[in-house]
Amino acid sequence: MSSTDARDDLAILFQDDHLLVLNKPSGIPVQDDQSGDTSLMAIVKDRLPKGPVGLVHRLDRPVSGAVLMTLSREAEKAMHEAFRDGRVDKRYLAVVHGRPVDHFVLEHRLVHDKRRHRARIGSGDEGRLVRLHGRVVRTGERYSLVELVPEEGAFHQIRAQLAAAGHPIKGDVKYGARRGERDRSIALHASWLRFDHPVAGLPIEVVVPPPISGIWSLFGPIGRIEGQGRSDYRNGRQRG
Repeated sequence: MSSTDARDDLAILFQDDHLLVLNKPSGIPVQDDQSGDTSLMAIVKDRLPKGPVGLVHRLDRPVSGAVLMTLSREAEKAMHEAFRDGRVDKRYLAVVHGRPVDHFVLEHRLVHDKRRHRARIGSGDEGRLVRLHGRVVRTGERYSLVELVPEEGAFHQIRAQLAAAGHPIKGDVKYGARRGERDRSIALHASWLRFDHPVAGLPIEVVVPPPISGIWSLFGPIGRIEGQGRSDYRNGRQRG
């Protein structure tokens, strides 16, 4: 995707004086990297040259969906703390190979291999203990649409854990998918964010449907997933 296409394709999901939530298309890096391609941060800073734009979480380049940025120092500090303390609810949709069980919890020890720029499953006590909660939303002949809630948000956590469970994400050849996509995207989408506003204190909820093309189209229109934002996978509480 060219820098011009990226600017044209960038949808604002929420914006006020303190926060900005964007729908990142796949293929755009969130921040500048060695590729030299235009990043999401660069686009935002170009549009808002006078403001202190802060990045408080990230999505991998081939992933699409909601990215939260801050537009004030007060919000940046508060949102960093909110992410660190687990007070931001994040959900993802993915199209995976095969048919997982209806509800699942994956638990692994994850090692960040910085030399190979990937995560791998550790052996014994090696690595960080991570958990990924999921449920099957819809099924097809060869693929399933799943909703996912990672507890930790570790580097490549969702991608590595699904691959280890035998259900790699469609297009994710780095983690076991049979074939990549022409645009190098993978079928992983950050579909939902909920958090308390860092200044006003009011609850903010952002729902982002996945792309309507490619493998996603096999499952028909995907809006708000039934039950999304109500069940708390991590402790069994009902929220909403």
